[in-house]
Amino acid sequence: MDGDRSPDFVLRYLAEVEALAEEVLAGRQQIVALDQKRNQNREALRALSKELAGSDQALLNEEIASLREELKAKVSRLLEAQGQPELKGYNLKPLGSEEMWFIKKVLDG
Repeated sequence: MDGDRSPDFVLRYLAEVEALAEEVLAGRQQIVALDQKRNQNREALRALSKELAGSDQALLNEEIASLREELKAKVSRLLEAQGQPELKGYNLKPLGSEEMWFIKKVLDG
């Protein structure tokens, strides 16, 4: 038998090929697992952004508006206690979208 094709050589060759194939498969499995995790993260981020943009955002807006109203009352009481005049224009409210539409219509002619 040829020295290059001895049973020991063939076994070493096959063992090396098998080890390399296992490394390739393991690498592919890691890529697939990481890709799945990346997709799950992307889905979770998308779900969070939708959730925050929807109901949570509305609740936060309501809470902020409520706290601002409370703050106005507290500032008024503080100024009154200090004997200072009430702030002018402090209790103004922003125009609604319908009011803005009418103003724009009047200004545009």
